[in-house]
Amino acid sequence: MSLAFGMCETPGCKAVASLQCPTCLKIGIQGSYFCSQDCFKGSWKTHKVIHDIAKGDSGKQSVSGEYNPWPSYHYTGKLRPYPKPARREVPKEIMRPDYADHPEGLPLSEQAVRGSAQIKILDEEEIEGMRIACKLGREVLDEAAKACNVGVTTAELDRIVHEACLERDCYPSPLNYHQFPASCCTSVNEVICHGIPDNRPLEDGDLCNVDVTVYHNGFHGDLNETFFVGNVKPEIKKLVQVTYECLSKAIDIVRPGEKYKEIGNIIQKHAQAHGFSVVRSYCGHGIHRLFHTAPSVPHYAKNKAVGVMKPGHCFTIEPMISQGTWKDEMWPDNWTAVTADGQWSAQFEQTLLVTETGCDILTKRRTNDGRPWFMDRF
Repeated sequence: MSLAFGMCETPGCKAVASLQCPTCLKIGIQGSYFCSQDCFKGSWKTHKVIHDIAKGDSGKQSVSGEYNPWPSYHYTGKLRPYPKPARREVPKEIMRPDYADHPEGLPLSEQAVRGSAQIKILDEEEIEGMRIACKLGREVLDEAAKACNVGVTTAELDRIVHEACLERDCYPSPLNYHQFPASCCTSVNEVICHGIPDNRPLEDGDLCNVDVTVYHNGFHGDLNETFFVGNVKPEIKKLVQVTYECLSKAIDIVRPGEKYKEIGNIIQKHAQAHGFSVVRSYCGHGIHRLFHTAPSVPHYAKNKAVGVMKPGHCFTIEPMISQGTWKDEMWPDNWTAVTADGQWSAQFEQTLLVTETGCDILTKRRTNDGRPWFMDRF
């Protein structure tokens, strides 16, 4: 066992752990901490499945139900976690945000202004920095979109995103942000957001949202799209279509003088008209040199968002729309947000710049008239 630091993986044991599985270290699996030899030996039967999966038996082991990191957790839907690849590395020569090398992944620059509702007005140099970062973010997401098909794992999508970032001299913003372990978020079916890429192969009929943010020359560019995997049911296609329409209708009102709280009114009205609900726990946000900052942009009606749009404001709108309840809960990994009733959810996101007359969609797709990828397969 190698000395390290984490939390014991034995179910029910939450002790601080300093022992690490030597086999996991050998084959490149990060984590696998245990607090004692007794815990390690007692968990061996279930833990060793991870080794087999990492060596190429992922589908068989996971489908058989042998891999279950949280035996006492009651899943809301049919999706299950699979083992995850080792955390990917970023060369030191690539410019990185302050949290990239922080042991707890803390964005200290964000924390310095936490609680402030003041919205930064970008100058021309900052606007140009955002345009470049968002263009590169779009290119990265498009690379993932091309690969999002039946049989491809979300871990493979993460690899593609990671390498596409490095090729463009970008740091993948999610990596180590509050210790997030991957370079993008991949949210499948009932996962609302913040899904962690793993070794589960995408199946025919799945939805897969890929959320990409890149950090380039001091600025973040953030966007996501929901993709069809194979043959998707008509009712699921409708969910995705309406979700995209919610985003589009919200973007249509972005202009100087508009109140940020109006965005949620527009989105909820359209979603409810089609029988869907709006997730409330997660919202859009200001973005520039900071990954997340003011303004807060809720997507539900009658919210209390503070602020009026002005030229030079830069922020995201990213509605999460669900088939059933708007309520969510979180897997024990403390990241993966799922619908409370197990029904499916979809999401789209763009980074926007308020201009003198309206707004520019900085992360808009630059082909096919800017249409999202799902429309190519509708």
